[in-house]
Amino acid sequence: MAGTNKSQQSPVGGPCVILVEPQLGENIGFTARAMMNGGLSDLRIVRPRDGWPNPRAEAAASGAGSVIETARIFDCTERAIADLQRVFAMTARPREMIKPVATPRDAAGEMRELISDGLNVGILFGPERKGLDNDDVASADTVIQVALNPAHSSMNLGHAVMVMSYEWFQAADDTPGRYLSAGRTEAATKAELLIFFERLEAELENSGFFHVAERRPSMVRNIRNIFQRADLTEQEVRTLHGIVSGLIRRHKGKHGRESSD
Repeated sequence: MAGTNKSQQSPVGGPCVILVEPQLGENIGFTARAMMNGGLSDLRIVRPRDGWPNPRAEAAASGAGSVIETARIFDCTERAIADLQRVFAMTARPREMIKPVATPRDAAGEMRELISDGLNVGILFGPERKGLDNDDVASADTVIQVALNPAHSSMNLGHAVMVMSYEWFQAADDTPGRYLSAGRTEAATKAELLIFFERLEAELENSGFFHVAERRPSMVRNIRNIFQRADLTEQEVRTLHGIVSGLIRRHKGKHGRESSD
């Protein structure tokens, strides 16, 4: 399956995900897949509408079967959260109750701190049709709300779990915001670039490209800037050398034929 590396071990730990009265087996499967994406494994399900086990959930899990296999079923929310010290509730609707409200990113950071202190943490998600009821929200310590289009802020259950799973993983991830994926080669060094620049400029000089001497310095800077912005790899610099060599050979061959004529 694309994006799956079975030689890598999934992280362990993290908050448990509690689905309250989920209606569609497919959404339970999508939830399991989203959890696996973020390194989460503890799935708890309160009164699933279509019973348990659910073949549709298993089919939709797509590689996250271990989450489905170890899921625990509860007959009420109170029992599902009984062993937890901190509970978060994800809901799109404002409630008439005084509760701390956090974004998914802020909540994920707080969860990391709580779990590192040895506390058991869980996140409540409501049924697809109407979301969590007020009693379930009241049982939580913090409400999580996602800043979305106010005219359409409702999310699919699997999407909602994916948002939290992503933020949970990102809270401890040190991947740089931007980097060069160079495959099996490496980024070109400045020395390699300079050698190429000097060769290219020499050939351009020979071809008469710099026909206005006073404009040569600015033209050289512009040419170098073009290649500097490209984040060239060693392999790409070698390719550019090959292009220059090919043009030189073609130019010499053409002039050789003209001389013989």
